[in-house]
Amino acid sequence: MLRKALAEYIQYLTEKRGLAAGSVQAYRRSLARWVEFLEEQYRTVPPEPAVNALFLRKYLSQRRSESVSVRTLAGFISALSGFQRFLLQDKRYAMYHCRLSKLKYSEKIPDFLSQRETDEMLNLLERDNFFGWRDYLMVALFYLSGIRRTELASLRLTDLDRNKNTLNVIGKGNKQRFVPFGAALGRELERYLPVRAQFAERFKRDRGFLFLNHSGSPLSVRSVDRIVQKYCARLGKRVTPHMLRHSFATHMLENGADILAIKEILGHSSLATTQKYTHVTTEQLKAVYKRAHPRA
Repeated sequence: MLRKALAEYIQYLTEKRGLAAGSVQAYRRSLARWVEFLEEQYRTVPPEPAVNALFLRKYLSQRRSESVSVRTLAGFISALSGFQRFLLQDKRYAMYHCRLSKLKYSEKIPDFLSQRETDEMLNLLERDNFFGWRDYLMVALFYLSGIRRTELASLRLTDLDRNKNTLNVIGKGNKQRFVPFGAALGRELERYLPVRAQFAERFKRDRGFLFLNHSGSPLSVRSVDRIVQKYCARLGKRVTPHMLRHSFATHMLENGADILAIKEILGHSSLATTQKYTHVTTEQLKAVYKRAHPRA
């Protein structure tokens, strides 16, 4: 019965809420384990809200014993909260409701590259064939536009506005936004597109994705991760697409960009999410204070 409720909830998130496939999959993974745990408990104890609350404590304790981070559990509680509201809308599922615990966790400061490191990174990548151009532009787009992995992987040729130097990006929750990129990157995209077209001629069907794999198909998120890490390995450190996104936001702040503008470019629904990048400006402000204040 509870598995059925979860299946209906996942369908609701997809069809009614219009969440992106990656978000829906994250909800499914997070909640499926909880549903499996509960059904195991219900073999000996019938479901009811008071008992469910005890089961939740037991589940959280079990997950912590498996060295699952508090942050991950907080994400599970957030997913469970939405699932609980869905259950309460149907009398058939009322017995599965339970009171939720609030978890606190300390937000980890995001990793980012220095501006010098990003200069080195972009100069490292060779552009002597299709794959060299593709990988360079993937890395450059992450850093110069701040888009997410899934957003980059799903970019199509039609999402490029070559006159305005903007990307039409579909982000979390199927929200559309337009992301600017610089004229220099625009010129490099103009050089890449003929190379991409020549490469795509090898295959029977061109589905119009901006970045292609060896068989002419769109890249998976996992492939995007692997390519970025491989080509940035020469920096001597592990670089991920998300680290490049962090670097974009951090360097924009360092150079005086308005945080509200950064929020819109990144596609954050809440300003609080963007504000975690302001940590880097602290040292910069201290340096300015030390130089400018007579009593510093």
